[in-house]
Amino acid sequence: MIEGIGLRKYIAGRLVGLFFVLLGVTFFTFFMMQFAADDAVDKMYDDRGAVSEELKAERRHELGLDRPFFVQYGTWLMGLASGDMGKSFISGKDVFETFIEKLPQTIWLMAVSILMTLTVSLPLGIISAVKRDESIDYIIRFFSFIGNSLPNFFTALLLIYFLALKMNLLPIMGNSENMRSVILPALTLAIAMGAKYTRQMRTAILEEMNKPYVAGARSRGVAESTILFKSVLRSSLVPLITLLALSIGSLLGGTAIVETIFMWDGVGKMAVDAIIMRDYPIIQAYVVWMSIIYVVVNLIADIMCDYFDPRAEIYNGGGSAP
Repeated sequence: MIEGIGLRKYIAGRLVGLFFVLLGVTFFTFFMMQFAADDAVDKMYDDRGAVSEELKAERRHELGLDRPFFVQYGTWLMGLASGDMGKSFISGKDVFETFIEKLPQTIWLMAVSILMTLTVSLPLGIISAVKRDESIDYIIRFFSFIGNSLPNFFTALLLIYFLALKMNLLPIMGNSENMRSVILPALTLAIAMGAKYTRQMRTAILEEMNKPYVAGARSRGVAESTILFKSVLRSSLVPLITLLALSIGSLLGGTAIVETIFMWDGVGKMAVDAIIMRDYPIIQAYVVWMSIIYVVVNLIADIMCDYFDPRAEIYNGGGSAP
């Protein structure tokens, strides 16, 4: 298990790695945006009819879009280092304030969908493993296969059609003031995640049940329930924690398709709108957020895996790279 200086060195190394990750992804994103056929100024004047190129050029100068690539990137990077992420090209609002305004909606959606996922998938995974090759196992595996195969946008359309339009049980549009409005988007995310978690939990438990220490416990007359809940489940949580870390990172980054379909005013929808409008400061803020989330969440997951399985010794090279 990671302890003392080893833990501190490991965390410091990962945080140093975060710096280079941020530098790399922001540079690449900034570079790729230069190849777009149009920019924020073109999008601004799309619905205003004929606009002179002189007016557009003046606006580009105001936004700094006429400056060389490295000058633009360097200016943005220095602003980021001082805590200034700039202002939105479209709305003119402070980027950080805009981002913080959208983040609570994404966190709320993430929390509800993770809760739905774990509440259903963990018991189903355990039942499927314990009842291996029985009827209930085949039923659980069949539905988990279906859930894992359905893309989120198709699942969302099915839920809207049956639960909202046909049965009129839930609202379609997202609204933070209406607690019921989070159910459809969260359920859309939970179906796919729950299918993955159920299959992962079943596989992990079956692998543990075939290990020598389980056979030894059985030979000593230890009850199956004791073996399962006191030994097997703890070791089986290690791959599940890794999967959960990836899910949390993805959800905190905003699930763009789901948020857009349900008009959920979160980070994912903000990013989609920014990409459409070529709002570069918002896009860069989103990229920075995603980089930080994935590095930090995976760092926490590695430490938790080490806690549940001390054999991992991640700070000696067993953990995932930043």
